[in-house]
Amino acid sequence: MTSRREFFGTALTGVAALSLLPAVNSFAAENNQYNRSTGANLKLRFALASDIHYGQPDTDFSLHTGNMIKWLNEDHSKNHLDFVIVNGDLVHNRPDLLPEIKTKYLDKLNVPYHTIPGNHDFADATVWKNAFGYEDKYTVEFGDIGFVLAHTADAKGVYTCPNNAFLKVSLDKFADKKIVFVILHIPPTKWVKNDVFVDCPETIQLLHAYPNVKAVFHGHDHLLDGVRYTDKLPHFFDSHIGGDWGTEYKGYRIVEVDEQNAIYTYQVNASQNPVLNSAKL
Repeated sequence: MTSRREFFGTALTGVAALSLLPAVNSFAAENNQYNRSTGANLKLRFALASDIHYGQPDTDFSLHTGNMIKWLNEDHSKNHLDFVIVNGDLVHNRPDLLPEIKTKYLDKLNVPYHTIPGNHDFADATVWKNAFGYEDKYTVEFGDIGFVLAHTADAKGVYTCPNNAFLKVSLDKFADKKIVFVILHIPPTKWVKNDVFVDCPETIQLLHAYPNVKAVFHGHDHLLDGVRYTDKLPHFFDSHIGGDWGTEYKGYRIVEVDEQNAIYTYQVNASQNPVLNSAKL
């Protein structure tokens, strides 16, 4: 993915503009499939993957998880990743497998990684801290960019709104950051009646109240690999790594921030099945 073709999507107001790049096949640079030349060096490049569902019966979860590690390490070797975020549903209703997926797979990533529970992890703060060393809601800083990660389900898998008090404290702490990204496995709104999400109007109001919140990233719905909006705030999805349903392909999302604080994001069809088309608009 050394070369990228720029796709100008919706620009955000404020410090950072955001461009939505087309979904691309893994390591598309070899095919010269797209080219983004901004004249600026990247100050941050990270990947988001979700919905591994390690341990789900009648699925090849070991293969899927191993593929994710291979794909991300290959991406890092070609283009450098500063870190990886695994956004929920690491395991499938088996929190006892969290230590296994950590030591057997995630610890083999060649970059730092951060995780957050999903509804199928059946985890609370104690379970998550025992497995990963930190709780189920926390913040990460990368220079003038802040990340807020929060849990969106309880230990029985029931969908919940994120802890809004925690979100407010975290967003207040990051008020002087140029860019803030929020990571929530389950989106806090239902765009259509039958969405498998949960309505959290206070959360949406809170996210909209901070101009430096530039995007929210979700997993959960394996069929989604694009963007939806609440007002002008984009909510991005990243398909899925495992499980027995969703997009035909398996993949992850890349986010890049350049030195002018322009943000670019695109979905990677890592399994290359099916081959995705791309276009410049």
